[in-house]
Amino acid sequence: MKTQSIFLIILIGLMISCQQNTTKDSPEELKQVLNDYFDGIKNMDFNKMKDVTTDDFTLYEVGKVWNNDSLINFIKTFPPYKIDYKFDNFNIQIDNSIGYMYYFNHADMVINDTINMVFDWIECATFVKKDNEWKMNFLHSSVRK
Repeated sequence: MKTQSIFLIILIGLMISCQQNTTKDSPEELKQVLNDYFDGIKNMDFNKMKDVTTDDFTLYEVGKVWNNDSLINFIKTFPPYKIDYKFDNFNIQIDNSIGYMYYFNHADMVINDTINMVFDWIECATFVKKDNEWKMNFLHSSVRK
């Protein structure tokens, strides 16, 4: 009887400790999704943009509402460009399968190797975890003054 009691205590202890070892998602995972999305814009890699977003992805930008298709069609009208994005001042929250962030986005853009443009935005994004993978489902961008 004493052996069975010890075995039962050990078994219960193992079950409890296994349940407590759940890993928490890292804010870096959401940053990576965001970086991948903007890398897609930078490199005109439209498949990459779609891979890291949900099918119902929506972008609010300066009073306009976009989805991936409308944004991609707009980007295709651009003359040749180079753009570099820099993100900072992140605030990231994750709760199970939902995450959100807000941050500053700075972009240096060169069009046709001659026209230099600088952009600064205040942005926020929301993310959902589907099939154990984070996807961005909403992005809001406002001009930073």
